[in-house]
Amino acid sequence: MQIKLTRNSDTNVTLAIVADEQTLTKIKSSTLQNLNSSNLKIAGFRAGKAPLEMVEKHIDPQTLQSEFIDTVLNHYYRQAMIKENLRVIGEPTVDLKKFVPFTTFEFEVTVDVLGDVTLPDYKKIKLAKTEAKIDEAQVKEVVESLRSRLADKKEVTRAAKNGDEVTIDFKGVDAKGEAVNGAEGKDYPLQLGSNSFIPGFEPAVVGVKPGESKTFTIPFPKDYGVKALQGKKVTFTITANKIEELVLPKIDDDFASKAGPFETLKDLKADIKRQLTIEKQNELDRTYETELLRAIAKKTKVAIPDSVIDEQVDRAEQDERQNLVYRGQTWQEHLDGEGVTEEEHRTRNRPDAEEQVKIGIILGAIGDKEEITVTPEELEIRLQLLKGQYTDAKMHEELDKPEGRQDIAARLRSEKIITKLTEYAQK
Repeated sequence: MQIKLTRNSDTNVTLAIVADEQTLTKIKSSTLQNLNSSNLKIAGFRAGKAPLEMVEKHIDPQTLQSEFIDTVLNHYYRQAMIKENLRVIGEPTVDLKKFVPFTTFEFEVTVDVLGDVTLPDYKKIKLAKTEAKIDEAQVKEVVESLRSRLADKKEVTRAAKNGDEVTIDFKGVDAKGEAVNGAEGKDYPLQLGSNSFIPGFEPAVVGVKPGESKTFTIPFPKDYGVKALQGKKVTFTITANKIEELVLPKIDDDFASKAGPFETLKDLKADIKRQLTIEKQNELDRTYETELLRAIAKKTKVAIPDSVIDEQVDRAEQDERQNLVYRGQTWQEHLDGEGVTEEEHRTRNRPDAEEQVKIGIILGAIGDKEEITVTPEELEIRLQLLKGQYTDAKMHEELDKPEGRQDIAARLRSEKIITKLTEYAQK
């Protein structure tokens, strides 16, 4: 086999490949044997037992050539990638240059490749880790939330006041009288004073009586998540279907026993603090890992094909579209709400996509350098844990599929690599 490698760019190469006649002869024989083993029937011979010379005379020449060409291309393509130590990204473009059945075969293949990864001395990158701290005010907030959930509800006919739960229908329209997406609800239970709606909404509901409607205009916050609504004035019309006074329980040991398997209020508060600490620490750990990987990424050099980043953007958008379906919003409504075109949306998401791809490449390179692997036992333990979390039989089937097992193994390896990097960063 002869190979001539031409680098079109840091991430794209063309290989001119010339096959050797000896290998072509072997491939032709194996191709004939495969065709002979199929449903080919030749008089005087049992299926699959006819001589290859006889098979060639009875087989359709186009079928033979097609099978032969595919086999040769796959064989030499794989061999060339290994010999040139190329990390291929995406599907190749093949151009058959010369073919003389079955002695001469020359072709060119152009394909995107991953550039060389130049890692920094990641063992010397240090990053302090933050330990979670929960104060009494945070514990008290949870206790008050539990208190509200355990409160007795008493329907009243008076005007609503702070602390009441008001079941409302509401609808918001813009200055043109057009409905604002997401600003509509039916029989929504709103606890006044909870600050769960945009600022100004709950105070406007105070004073309304059962069966009464009210219209008011308030601006959305300037830092609101949907860009198109930031600072925008929306006119809401609400109808109070029911008003309930919440009779809050006394915060004591009896309250603790109703909130869970606790004998005393002290036990309840201790458990709340423990749970909050775990949640906060998990959040801090995720942030820490992201910052650490970004610090390594900034010092890593690697050329990434645009096609890989485009695929990552596509995947991110697909997830976003799926979430919109659950929320009952169309893609165009989402773009309009963000105040961007589809192309602007992709451009905005591209830096994050590139960073995610780069970090994935870095993790793989460090894993190889550190010789980090996942043992069959580790994989089985993780699979059993996941199966314990999901009782759905279909989910179990997905986990048992080869691609499912590979995905879990890849995640497990990434976790082990990140753990190793965290150890280096803490030394």
